[in-house]
Order: sequence, then structure tokens, then C-alpha cells
Amino acid sequence: MNMIKRKPAAKARKKSREELNAEGRERKRQKKHRGNPAGNRQQEAENKQQAKNTAPKDPRIGSKKPIPLIVGDAPKVAKKKPAPVKVEPVRLTPEQELDLLENDARLDELLSRLENGEKLNAEEQAYTEKTLDRIDELMVELGIEFEDDDDEEKTEDIMQLLKGK
Repeated sequence: MNMIKRKPAAKARKKSREELNAEGRERKRQKKHRGNPAGNRQQEAENKQQAKNTAPKDPRIGSKKPIPLIVGDAPKVAKKKPAPVKVEPVRLTPEQELDLLENDARLDELLSRLENGEKLNAEEQAYTEKTLDRIDELMVELGIEFEDDDDEEKTEDIMQLLKGK
């Protein structure tokens, strides 16, 4: 028989009082960090509020279509409203737009006030200038020239003076 002789296991060394105290302090320090971190209660409250803001998902699976409980009744189906049709603004020809602007009652009233010497506020002045500018643009586009009677008289007077001399 072949027996192997082993050395007896070493006896555990007995710890000194200082080592035992150090280990106790270390265990106490580790225990100190077992709980929740500081401010944890406020973080949990914020998370709950965020969870309340989201609508809870319906746990029921399947069709939401109503089923008639009585054989004779037909299920009431909500009719869907048709999507509103987008109305495009009506495009006017330059002639039509010019006619509308020339017959504008507000513009006529503002121009008559200006002729009477009244002062217009900023909004009225801006509207008048914008409308008159648009009328000028349309007249140029259509090839219509605005004729002043004064200009004709001056050219006629100049022509008579030249011929008379």
C-alpha cells in the first residue's frame, strides 16, 4: 500500500485585536453604502409623474370592433368624416385684378381723405401705397399707360410756341 503522507494543514493564525478592529470598521463602512442613494425619493416621484403622463396601453388584444349582443341589431359604426378639400385661391387674370383694385371702396375712401388734406395712420398709408404700387405693376404688365391731362397741355403749348416762332 502506497500511502502518501501529507503534511498536516496549517493552523489558522489567530488575529490580533487590532486586525479584528480594522475588519469590523471595514464591514461597517461597507454596510453604510447598502441603502438607496441620496435624493432617491425625489427621483422616484419624478419617474411616477412621467409614467402618469403617458397614456396606459390597453392590455386587451384583438379587434376593437363592436359586436352586436342581440342578433337583430346591427353594430353602430361611426362614420368617418371625409378629409376637408383644400380650396386653392382663385387666380385672377391681370385685367380682373386691376378692375377689382380700381373699384376698391376702401382705396377710394382713403384717396378722397388724402385729397381733402387729412392725414392717414400708418396702416392706412401702407395699404394705400401697396395697392397703388400693385395697380402700377398691373398697368405696366398690361401695357396700359397712365396719361395726365397736364402733360398733354404742356406738350401742346411747347409745340405751339415752336411753330409760332
